[in-house]
Amino acid sequence: MNQLVKSDLDLAVIGNSRIGALVNTQASIVWMCVPRLDGDPVFCALVDNDSGAGRFDIEQHDCISIVQTYERNTAILRTEMSDAHGSRLEILDFAPRFHQFGRSFAPVTIVRIVRRLAGRPRIRVRFAPRCEYGADTPAITFGSHHIRAAVPAYPLRLTTDAPITHVIESRHILLDDTLTFILGPDETLQASPLETGRRLYEETERYWRRWVRNLAVPLEWQQEVIRAAITLKLNTFDDTGGVIAALTSSLPEAPNTQRTWDYRYCWLRDAYFVINALNRLGATGSLERYLRYIENIVADAQDGSLQPVYALNGAVDLAESTAVGLSGYRGMGPVRVGNLACRQVQHDVYGSAILGVAHTFFDARLDRPGGAELFRQLEVLGEQAYARFGLPDAGIWEFRGRQEVHTYSALMCWAACDRLARIAARLQLGERQSFWRERAQTIHDRICSEAWSQGLGSFTATFGGDCLDASLLVMTELDFLPISDERVRSTVHAIESQLRRGNFLMRYERPDDFGAPDTAFVVCTFWWIQSLAALGEVERAREEFERVLAYRNRFGLLAEDIDVSTGELWGNFPQTYSMVGIIMCAKRLSRPWSEAV
Repeated sequence: MNQLVKSDLDLAVIGNSRIGALVNTQASIVWMCVPRLDGDPVFCALVDNDSGAGRFDIEQHDCISIVQTYERNTAILRTEMSDAHGSRLEILDFAPRFHQFGRSFAPVTIVRIVRRLAGRPRIRVRFAPRCEYGADTPAITFGSHHIRAAVPAYPLRLTTDAPITHVIESRHILLDDTLTFILGPDETLQASPLETGRRLYEETERYWRRWVRNLAVPLEWQQEVIRAAITLKLNTFDDTGGVIAALTSSLPEAPNTQRTWDYRYCWLRDAYFVINALNRLGATGSLERYLRYIENIVADAQDGSLQPVYALNGAVDLAESTAVGLSGYRGMGPVRVGNLACRQVQHDVYGSAILGVAHTFFDARLDRPGGAELFRQLEVLGEQAYARFGLPDAGIWEFRGRQEVHTYSALMCWAACDRLARIAARLQLGERQSFWRERAQTIHDRICSEAWSQGLGSFTATFGGDCLDASLLVMTELDFLPISDERVRSTVHAIESQLRRGNFLMRYERPDDFGAPDTAFVVCTFWWIQSLAALGEVERAREEFERVLAYRNRFGLLAEDIDVSTGELWGNFPQTYSMVGIIMCAKRLSRPWSEAV
């Protein structure tokens, strides 16, 4: 699982679908936002060169060895440290999540339990939050057993049974038994930190084990799929149902580039892929919450017009600014807050929305099956898809400097109409089924005539264009053409021939607003692997899948991009697209369960 080079993205993620945190290989929390996934990063050292601030460290004196693993089938991280004298300790890091009083309990809280395992270990704690996106340091006050950080976005209290003076002054503490650190709302605990931490740990461990036990995992690559599923779960915001693209903002797509974006928002495109993957694993709860999220967005949309990305609360204005208090990942700024993609025209969004909601009409496990009223709402989106499929837009890759008629966008508009026809058939609405089937066919014919290049032997990135695009590989998953159609096979092989670099596929070759891409967008390789499997090249697809899995970090996670020469991870992290790729490929490529016995 090790990469070819050491990466600063050797990070573990902990969270509870309300907040998330990234822990590095030294057991330092270097990223965490409050009071929700898209909030103010109180720990932001990941995107700042000031190594002494914006972090929450627990380090062992004279440490010579650190081993980190997730507790089996959980989002609980275990770090074991050993010093030069044989003393050992462990740190358990997690965000509480479990069912209580008939509902989900997931507070804005991180728990760090430090246990002595052997000898007389000494630790030093550094609690150094920031606020206002690194521009300020919150006022710190303390009591007998707590430290208060006056973070404007959400005042925090660190409650502990460790000596407060030693924590504030970052002095060494002799670890006799167990110390507990509970960072959460500025409220008094109802029990001791030790008792509270133990209860939260036991309940959270029980929750994750139960959640994983209900997943429909494939026979092969089970641990890879389980870790990907847990990670996707942590990137969903239970309160509204929104799904963020990644936990972070502004991790550059490649070294020394201006390609730094804030990904802590819900792209309807990304969310569809996430929900589709989780639903295939049987995690219907996330699907139901996302349906609520998208239904609210559809209800608020004027004339059915959708934008590509929304805030977790459904807000439409994601005005982009620069966090001047943060220097950037390895000093590579700017660090951005907000994302101007909210103002872009991206026609594929209508297909993404309808594909996501379509589950509710066909999945009998759901509490609220879709009916005629919801179908009528979706038809408004279908009208937009049909009206826009042949018009220029920014495309899936969100070009900021040009607009063209992108084939992927037209393909998703076709999917919108095609799925509406299928839903109408399910609801026995014969006239509407014929209506949407006719519109889907119109788009289908146009794509086949204007996006097919006889010279290249492939569908092209744009109508009448001469460039290829890896997003066209999604065609095999959407049933746009039968897999026996020679145009499908020809397109897959043409894209491989032109866009493959080493073990990965580039998104495209043509220079964009910032020049030619330098790193590979990880999910494109997973799309290619799925396409190979669909074409019957299963053994080759399995080999390529194993090859890509080897580039995950030590915790089994992937970022958005990867350097094709060194294998180093780049881009926002952990990227939902990439983790979806693991699940979808494993589900398609695994041997059947019948072969296990």
